Amino acid sequence: ILNIDKRKVDFNEYSISKSAFLGFVVDSHFVEKFGILENKENLKYQSIVTIYKTKIDTITLLEKLDIHINYTQILDKTTILLKPDDFDTLKEKAPYLIAMAVEDISTLAKEDFIFENNTEMFSIPEPKNEPTIGVIDTYFDESVYFSNWVDFIPKVSQDIEIVPDDYLHGTAVSSIIVDGSSINPDLDDGCGRFQVRHFGVATNSGFSSFSILKAIDEIIRDNRDIKVWNLSLGSSLEINPNFISPEAAILDKIQFENDVIFVIAGTNKDSGKSERMRIGAPADSINSIVVNSVNRKKEPATYSREGIVLSFFNKPDISYFGGDTGELIRVCTPTGEQLISGTSFAAPWIARKVAYLIEILGLSREVAKALIIDSATGWSINQASSSLIGHGVVPQRIENVVKTDDSEIKFIISGISEKYDTYTHNIPVPVHNDKHPFIAKATLCYFPNCSRNQGVDYTNTELDVYLGRVNQTTIKSINKNIQSIDNIHYLHESSARKLFRKWDNTKHVVEIHEDNAKPKKAYNNGLWGVSVKTKERLERRDGEGIKFGLIVTLKELNGINRIEEFIQQCSLRGWLVNKVDVINQLEIYNKAQEIIVFDEDL
Repeated sequence: ILNIDKRKVDFNEYSISKSAFLGFVVDSHFVEKFGILENKENLKYQSIVTIYKTKIDTITLLEKLDIHINYTQILDKTTILLKPDDFDTLKEKAPYLIAMAVEDISTLAKEDFIFENNTEMFSIPEPKNEPTIGVIDTYFDESVYFSNWVDFIPKVSQDIEIVPDDYLHGTAVSSIIVDGSSINPDLDDGCGRFQVRHFGVATNSGFSSFSILKAIDEIIRDNRDIKVWNLSLGSSLEINPNFISPEAAILDKIQFENDVIFVIAGTNKDSGKSERMRIGAPADSINSIVVNSVNRKKEPATYSREGIVLSFFNKPDISYFGGDTGELIRVCTPTGEQLISGTSFAAPWIARKVAYLIEILGLSREVAKALIIDSATGWSINQASSSLIGHGVVPQRIENVVKTDDSEIKFIISGISEKYDTYTHNIPVPVHNDKHPFIAKATLCYFPNCSRNQGVDYTNTELDVYLGRVNQTTIKSINKNIQSIDNIHYLHESSARKLFRKWDNTKHVVEIHEDNAKPKKAYNNGLWGVSVKTKERLERRDGEGIKFGLIVTLKELNGINRIEEFIQQCSLRGWLVNKVDVINQLEIYNKAQEIIVFDEDL
């Protein structure tokens, strides 16, 4: 043990402050050893390589090692595409620069198409003013009955031959987004039909992840009118447990920088494979909604692959019906109606719901994501199945996503984190006999900037949420969160992660509904409060101006409907209360989309 008396050290002689020196000493206490990671990757194909950040430009740095690349091989400042020989040179001359490397050539997680001899011909009216969902997939066949609803843009190089199988997957995915409820009447979700802008970026036999990532970045930049994107492409390979895939990292970056949201399939195991298998890229995207499949009994599908990501982040986020043995989904393909199962066909149903919430109901993507996840949760916690079904199974009907039982009060708070603490202590939860006869749950979602080089410390911004009764100026949070209450409570980082999901961009807290649950004492005239505290991991202030969506649900313990009392009290305290009415919002949307023709003679 080395004892240092800081009073005897002249810090003016060194380029370090006392506080920084103290921080280094404290941090070093937790370091077991130093070393250089030995890279043993033997990659046969061109590879996506991430190097550690240095003060030297990447091209200049590699040229010093006799590795010559051009700008087309650069994804971002530290991620590059290298040929096998160049990767071997990097390993030989500077292995310490390699943070992570994966082969660029991927094969799709397969689905088994089963042809059904069905002579029934589907028909569909011409599109009008329906919202558009973006689809990034294999090719789309423009001979199908709903082709007028799809704007197809091919993105695969003309040097690559396109064969009939390259149209199957993409056409089937778009058929669900456009007309899923008509093809599968028993799965009617109440969302109607959607138009599709379909980008063909891959073939059925395999694809270059690097090329797709470059294409996606360009696609999003050139199609800013589309807010919801369905991505049912997934790698057959498992994700690396130690770092986020480059595919997921670029999607997280796109969502941080743009007002868009990706709905991603959770990928599948091969049919007949029984052993456990981790999800494949890009299903490890933290900002996206990742969807796994369940059967009709809401049990994980036989082909389900598992999270979690980086030993911490809950992926998949949610699950939905994607077909399974003996209960397949109908889709339309170039060869006619077919039966199919897979997470690729669970994701489009969720993309439809997200687009409905954003485009029809006018909600933000943060609120839409929070509503989808919150609708899948109940009043209990089932941690055992989270790695397979996420937070739960989303209801089939869209109205069941936004509405609640008569005994529940659900309200939405959306905001922007401008300061360290964004809060209100002015929520008038109904009081009966000087007590609140409620239990509560809440779901918070936001889209942070992320740093792949940080490993498990992937998200740069933390929004720490507190919800509960206000006692004087303190919120008694329903999950007993004490991270930032005062300086008295001390909490280890590991405990904060485990108990309060610190650094997770999706947080769900719930008071368990027990038969003997009792009303709580009401403080301060029955007021509740919400506080969202912003914390930064790095010095870039990525969290400034970050948007969030918070869904709060109050359940009356005696089953009494107190919603009108709650609305009245909110109005008296100056809240502007807007009810989310699906039918009214649909009428408003249709009116807003009408084309007005002016008579020049008037």
